[in-house]
Amino acid sequence: MRSWIALFAVIYLLTGCSNSHNSRKTLTVFHAGSLSLPLKAAVDSFMKFNPEVTINLEASGSVECARKITDLNRPCDLFFSADYKVINSLLVTEHADFLIPFATNRMVIAYSSKSKYANIIDSLNWPTILLRSDVAYGRSDPNSDPCGYRTLLLFQLAEKHYCIDGLAESLEGKDNQFIRPKEVDLVAMLETSAIDYLFIYESVVKQHKLNYIPLPDSINLGNFSLAQHYGSVQVKIRGNSPNDSITIAGEPIVYAFTIPKNAPNPQLARKFATYFLSDTGGMKFITKMGQQSLIPFSCNSCGSVPDDFKEFIR
Repeated sequence: MRSWIALFAVIYLLTGCSNSHNSRKTLTVFHAGSLSLPLKAAVDSFMKFNPEVTINLEASGSVECARKITDLNRPCDLFFSADYKVINSLLVTEHADFLIPFATNRMVIAYSSKSKYANIIDSLNWPTILLRSDVAYGRSDPNSDPCGYRTLLLFQLAEKHYCIDGLAESLEGKDNQFIRPKEVDLVAMLETSAIDYLFIYESVVKQHKLNYIPLPDSINLGNFSLAQHYGSVQVKIRGNSPNDSITIAGEPIVYAFTIPKNAPNPQLARKFATYFLSDTGGMKFITKMGQQSLIPFSCNSCGSVPDDFKEFIR
C-alpha cells in the first residue's frame, strides 16, 4: 500500500511540475479589437523564435478589457489598450503600476462601393449625407470602446469645425440600433451593406482595404499640435460602478499597454513586450498596418516602468 501511495505521489508531483512548467510558457493577452491583426502578426513572429511559448489573444473593447481585470478579476499577462487613459483611469494604481504608450491613430469614416451617395460624399459634406433618413451609419459603444467615445468627441469637434449648431446631438441621436461593443464588429455590417458608413480608425480601414473619407485634423484626433483644441470637448462614460461616471476629454489618440499586477507570467510578459516594442519586432507590424509609432516614448506619466523597457524611453 505504501508503495502505491509513493507512486501516486511521484505521478502527482511530475504532473504538477509539468503543468506549472507549461503555465510558465503561456501568455494571456487582452487587447483592443483594432489591434487584432498587428498583434496576431507580432505574436506569430515572436513564436517562431520561441516555439515553446503559447500566446492566447482575446479581443474586446478596451474599456471592457479593463473591466475583465477590475470587475471579473480575470488574470492576464498583458493588456493592450486603444487609449492610455483606460489604463490610467481604471487600472493604475490598484491593478497596474505603469503603462507604455506605443502608437497613435486617426479617426475616419469608412464606406463601401455600395454605400448610398458613395459617389458624392467627401470630407466637407459628410454631416449632411449621414443625417439623411435613407442613410445608416454605425459606431461602437462608448462605454465599452474608446473608438465609441472618440466618435462622440468627433461629433462635437465637427460641430465646431463646420459651424452647424446641434450637429453633435443630431449625429449622436441617429442610428443607435447600429451601436456595437467594438468598432471591428461593425466591419462585417459595412461589407454586407447593413450599414452605409462607419466611424473607425484609419489603421482598421487600411487593414481591411475599405474605402474611407479622411477627416480634417481639427476633427480626427490625430494631430498632437491640436491637443488644446481637442481638449475643448468632453464626454462621460460609465465608471467603475453603475452610479459612477468618468469624464473623457478630447486629446490625440494614444495606444498603450501594461502588465497587470495579477499577471501569471510577468517575466515572460516582459520578454514579449520587449520584442513588441522593437523596430524589427512588433512595431514593424504596427506601422506596416497603418499606425504611427510613438517609440521611443515619452515617460511623463507612465508610472513605475520596469527596467526592461528603459531602452525605449526618449
